[in-house]
Amino acid sequence: MIRRPGTVLALLTGLNLLNYLDRLVVSAVLPKVQEELALSNFQGGLLATVFLVGYFLTSPIFGSLGDRLPRKGLIAAGVLVWSLATMGSGVAVGIGSLLLARALVGVGEASYATLAPTIIDDVTPSRRKGRALAVFYMATPVGAALGYLVGGFVESRWGWRTAFLVAGGPGVLLAGTCLFIAEPERKLATEKADLLRDVKKLARVDLYRKGVVGYCAYTAAIGAFSYWAPKFLYARYALPLATANFRFGIVTVLGGAIGTILGGRWADRSSNAALPKANAEDAASYNGDPEAAQAREREAERLRVKRLLRICATGSAIGAPLAAGAFLSPSPTVFFALVFLAITALFLNTSPINAVILQAVPTELRASAMALSIFSIHIFGDLWSPPLVGLLADHAPIELAMLTLPVAIAGSAWLWWPRRAAAAT
Repeated sequence: MIRRPGTVLALLTGLNLLNYLDRLVVSAVLPKVQEELALSNFQGGLLATVFLVGYFLTSPIFGSLGDRLPRKGLIAAGVLVWSLATMGSGVAVGIGSLLLARALVGVGEASYATLAPTIIDDVTPSRRKGRALAVFYMATPVGAALGYLVGGFVESRWGWRTAFLVAGGPGVLLAGTCLFIAEPERKLATEKADLLRDVKKLARVDLYRKGVVGYCAYTAAIGAFSYWAPKFLYARYALPLATANFRFGIVTVLGGAIGTILGGRWADRSSNAALPKANAEDAASYNGDPEAAQAREREAERLRVKRLLRICATGSAIGAPLAAGAFLSPSPTVFFALVFLAITALFLNTSPINAVILQAVPTELRASAMALSIFSIHIFGDLWSPPLVGLLADHAPIELAMLTLPVAIAGSAWLWWPRRAAAAT
């Protein structure tokens, strides 16, 4: 059995890397898919939308099951389903079968993305939770970059269909390893599963609400940005597709990894530094009043979460103007320089926002909280943003369509930033 926290983290991070590789390989080969299957930009954007339909419709189900049942079997099944569906994308014969395959990729990834972070949070000491989540979510830029790099490399030599087959194969082989994870003991929800009841409980948590609403705007922008970037470079600067994928992949992995690591370390320092300390007289008074001690701990936890939200707001506030400058840049060199800085700033948010989602709610609702956040950020975020940008690009220059994204990023900064009442502690 796999028991050591570091080994559990390494396994789940490696599978998360495959998660994002399989998710974004479609972006790397999209222009060639469009050419062979005669798809408009709007139809190309729908490939992202159906993936997210499968993703967000099933994530609350997996979240509810994960709060009540062992999680490793659900995770293993998710890895296997998304990997087989990715391979199925490579044998699609038309738009209908390709849409179905991408929807099934979303179903498999919903199980994994909902439950894997909760196991990591359970096995990691509190002082290192931010760093552990940063390692796990560093697979986001690395996996995305591999999607671009693998997709571009394989497509240029053996075609876009082979790229999907190569991307999906490792997950089929590795899915069963999840069954060997020794899950830590935890408090399980004992009530009968009731999604509506759990949603109502979570919606009453103000800091959780604030985190998810800002995350919706952020995800709308990041989803469309990552999906259309290779096509933007291909159309705007006439870069060969393989070159566009390679350069954007390198920038994504470097900027994303740096931002994610810095954000995780910042989150740990912010959470652990200068929290209110009880003096000896206070501590003595709590001996006969456990409710007062619990209230103080809850207030300390709220302060941690507010500081994490401030990190998220700062990253978006820096990233928005850099992204706008990149889309207006006159040359690919300037574009890549500005995008590197923008991605670094935006990925500062990765660990903090997921820590907000997990730490703002009761322990027994963490899987449901993660599932509801996934549902929300996709139905109100990147479910519609890739086809919308594609529709705009069908009727206007693609750089103008992409300029809608920095506006959404700036909106996330405004939504996350602590207001006067929320900031007071």
